Amino acid sequence: MSASVSFDPLVELAGMWTTELAERYLPDPGLLPSKYECVDGNLILSPYEAGPNVYAADELRGLFKTPARTVGLRVYTTVNLQMTAQRWIQPDITVMRSPVMGTWAQAADAVVVGEFVSPSSRQRDRLDKPAMCAREGIPYYLRGEVDLRTETATLWFYRLADGEYQEVAVAHTGGTFEITEPFPASFDPIQLLDL
Repeated sequence: MSASVSFDPLVELAGMWTTELAERYLPDPGLLPSKYECVDGNLILSPYEAGPNVYAADELRGLFKTPARTVGLRVYTTVNLQMTAQRWIQPDITVMRSPVMGTWAQAADAVVVGEFVSPSSRQRDRLDKPAMCAREGIPYYLRGEVDLRTETATLWFYRLADGEYQEVAVAHTGGTFEITEPFPASFDPIQLLDL
């Protein structure tokens, strides 16, 4: 009697992930809905944290959509932003120069990458992803933190200069988040909360 051998791509392909393999094996139907990101062939899964972060990203897209379109840009929530065949992220919000056609958006076409910090990916959202985006030359990075329990929201906006992101705007609940580039926007971060 022979033992049944099952193939688990999350185990068998560890360290070898590419966009081609991702298209073939992801999403994994046995897992909760998750973000699938990859760094140098190593797949990183983080559960979608519904609620405040998803709501905030959707509201931010709404606030950015018209001014971005005015200057010829497009705003997306959750795209597969490819840096190489073995490196991609799924930002909470991405501003692109042209429409995303198909599964993969190219990092070279990104203007702004934004993340709402999640408890399960705090280091990745605050340190790792900005460093990856800076290496790709993405001009702007946005970080948001929202907390519905305390009714607080904060946005930080960074511009790439000399290979690193420099803060150009920050605003907390009750203040005004204001940027002039790559498009103008001005609002109180409280608008990102589902109150």
